[in-house]
Amino acid sequence: MSIINFDSIRNLISNGSSSQKQELFQEVLLMVLARAIRVDSNIESVEIAKVKSVLKEQIGEEFSRADILTAASSELFESQPLVRYLSKATKKLTESERVAIISSLADVIRSDDEIRYGEVDFFNQVVMALRATPAEIAGLLSADDL
Repeated sequence: MSIINFDSIRNLISNGSSSQKQELFQEVLLMVLARAIRVDSNIESVEIAKVKSVLKEQIGEEFSRADILTAASSELFESQPLVRYLSKATKKLTESERVAIISSLADVIRSDDEIRYGEVDFFNQVVMALRATPAEIAGLLSADDL
């Protein structure tokens, strides 16, 4: 099943199995990182390359440029804002998954060597929606620590 369809996010209401929860993490990570590259309306190749690299590292799957751009412009965001989906998803994500998402998002935002206000605002919205603790935000905890 392709995580680009965001089926797990659409099915947040059900409790799901551990494989469904893992798929939820993968979809949330893809969704957050893909949307991050569109925040400033200036999608750079280095950002896409960083998203591909992070997804390979975190999920173990290869994604094409087209996959990432498709995820970034998913119709899912037309019906409800990203923050609303994240607020629902965070209830089913572990602390280590939230740390991995926040850390990966920070890496993607830093990838083009220019951090814009819109990217900072997006980061803050994601962190608040994920109900991250100050220690998680500051990077005092890593996904490996948990």
